Amino acid sequence: MSFLDPVKGFGVTFSTMFKPVVTEDYPKNPEQPAKRYHGRHQLNRHPDGLEKCVGCELCAWACPADAIFVEGADNTDEARFSPGERYGKNYQINYLRCIGCGLCIEACPTRSLTMTNEYEMADDERQRLIYTKDMLLAPLLPGMEQPPHAMRLGDEHDYYARGPELLRDAAGRAAAGNAEGAVASEAEQQGTAVPVASQAGQP
Repeated sequence: MSFLDPVKGFGVTFSTMFKPVVTEDYPKNPEQPAKRYHGRHQLNRHPDGLEKCVGCELCAWACPADAIFVEGADNTDEARFSPGERYGKNYQINYLRCIGCGLCIEACPTRSLTMTNEYEMADDERQRLIYTKDMLLAPLLPGMEQPPHAMRLGDEHDYYARGPELLRDAAGRAAAGNAEGAVASEAEQQGTAVPVASQAGQP
């Protein structure tokens, strides 16, 4: 060991002192993860609010960590939660076991289960890391109705065969409703009346 060896080591330390900091300012300014990041799961809905989950339990079978528990039940005419014959009555994901592999997403036949970009799930109590169905269900968007209710968009075939088309239609209606609300709000602030088109389509 020569006399210059410690000087060389401190040279690396001093050289980094004048370089820009590359660490993230978390949690004050958290970085947005990639779009396909495997974060918290979400149980999606159809445009009318019915659940996409049909309680088939394929996600639970595909999970290599045995982190998912699904209990299915039958839909009835009086209480319908999904367009299919069955729905997921009890749904749990144990994030103490989940490894974020995404195999459950690939196994889902109805695209009910997806993964969001949310990653802040740390907790100091084990029980709170077992997410139940009400914690995983997607929120109700404008135009959706809280189940149980009848199928509003046609029969069962329409829900699954025309799913993307129904989603586009629902998104278009939501955007139109938001635009009308913004126009009405602006007119109310200005104290002017909003013209309403007649049912015959005349201006």
